[in-house]
Amino acid sequence: MNFSNLNRQEIKNKLKEKEYDVLVIGGGITGAGIALDGQTRGLEMAVVEMQDFAAGTSSRSTKLVHGGLRYLKQFEVKMVAEVGRERAIVYENGPHVTTPEWMLLPMHQGGTFGKFTTSIGLRLYDFLAGVKKSERRTMLSAEETLNKEPLVKKNGLKGGGYYVEYRTDDARLTIEVMKAAVEKGTIACNYTKVINLIYDKGKVVGALVEDQLSGETFEVYAKKIVNAAGPWVDHLREMDHSKKGKKLQLSKGVHLVIDQSRFPLKQAIYFDTPDGRMVFAIPRDGKTYVGTTDTFYNEDAVNPKVTVSDRSYIIKAINYMFPDVHIKEADIESSWAGVRPLIYEEGKHASEISRKDEIWESNSGLITIAGGKLTGYRKMAETVVDRLATKFHSEEGRELSPCQTRNLPISGGDVGGSKNFPSFVAAHINKGMKIGLTKQEAEKLVKIYGSNIDTVYGLLEINKADAEKYGLPLELFAKLVYGLEHEMIATPIDFLNRRTGAVLFDIQTAKRWKDQVIAYMADKLRWSETTENDYTLAVEEALKDAVTPIDEKIE
Repeated sequence: MNFSNLNRQEIKNKLKEKEYDVLVIGGGITGAGIALDGQTRGLEMAVVEMQDFAAGTSSRSTKLVHGGLRYLKQFEVKMVAEVGRERAIVYENGPHVTTPEWMLLPMHQGGTFGKFTTSIGLRLYDFLAGVKKSERRTMLSAEETLNKEPLVKKNGLKGGGYYVEYRTDDARLTIEVMKAAVEKGTIACNYTKVINLIYDKGKVVGALVEDQLSGETFEVYAKKIVNAAGPWVDHLREMDHSKKGKKLQLSKGVHLVIDQSRFPLKQAIYFDTPDGRMVFAIPRDGKTYVGTTDTFYNEDAVNPKVTVSDRSYIIKAINYMFPDVHIKEADIESSWAGVRPLIYEEGKHASEISRKDEIWESNSGLITIAGGKLTGYRKMAETVVDRLATKFHSEEGRELSPCQTRNLPISGGDVGGSKNFPSFVAAHINKGMKIGLTKQEAEKLVKIYGSNIDTVYGLLEINKADAEKYGLPLELFAKLVYGLEHEMIATPIDFLNRRTGAVLFDIQTAKRWKDQVIAYMADKLRWSETTENDYTLAVEEALKDAVTPIDEKIE
């Protein structure tokens, strides 16, 4: 059965028909990781997500699988070591969604980073993170720093540190992990919201869920329930009457996207701002994106907005470190805001709060995981499933196999490892050209879909007449038909934002083809005229939000 909303009724029937070993609530990167880990160890896993997969925090990050260099400043050595080592594993298991990216850390007179401390810090980072020889840090003179990136502020420049981070597409990483879990047997459904927990003799045994697309409610039963709802974990703990002790503190992060014609950054940069915070500026697909802010947030976590002051903070930071680019409001092509679910610490600023994850278990047996970072998702999942394994052993005498995910390619990642990926791409370009794609289009698709490319090509070939009928370019149509058949898209925004990143990094494409995309989806998913109109308005709203910040409420 395809992982598709065309089969939504079947997927829901599967959720209703039996008791699962584990129900995971939350379809972000953490929930997807837990599903994959549990399923590969022999547990029957189910996942429900109230929005789209990755719609919360997992599609709104800085899009880096990074080792957390700044946590060295807070002496979180263990976290740096663990997260740093995970980067290479995430990359090897999915080289189609993760890429090594050299990062430049410019050092200025009076800045946060001195030459000596940076050199020691980066060396320690290499050591802790087990960085391979070819990717170990080097220290650069001021002149070498400017050779790497001529736009960096020259005034007071002392030199730079040069080290490797890993760039990712967070939403695609999440969907590929979820697809891997589904390929192994997990049943997962998006737009399925938990509205109540179900108990038997004081123990949590299931959830009453509501299909957000049809309004139908039904029950899902499982021996163990895991709360991996990100910013909403406390909401579920309240439902479970177990929200006591530690709690979440949400922090908002904002990123801006600018075309390379206005901000021709050659090189990813990690720089300090006048107020001592650290910000990334990263080139990606003809754009430069810059972020992030870090401010406490207590409003709607479903739809956090970029405010005027968020935007001006980042523009100021850009013009401070890159004084020759003179970025203005009008240069911002797109933007996004996301919330980080941090664990509250009394008296600390948002950027000082630890990013480490924690697991809590309530009297009813609800297991909650909170905090953590995108990079550490696999380890977080392993920790949760280890705990589940202990329980299944003590309660049922079941022996689960140890964690399998360390060397397990995610969906699309079966390309023979990162070293073999370039030759894998090269070998699959011709096939795409035979079905009418240009060389460049075929290459792009192989790089996005990895070892799933044959399925993408196959669907394109069979449905090519539809591309013509709906007036869609072949490359975009290939993504759309695959997204519908194998990536569970339910709404146009699922496709235009999370499966393709177009709203963020190619807003012109999203604007130009949105109507054709909506028309095709409306026919395939049999929407009523009202539904189609609602989705059209939702797309307009999302495109507006990406460009227009909101004014802060005047208190």
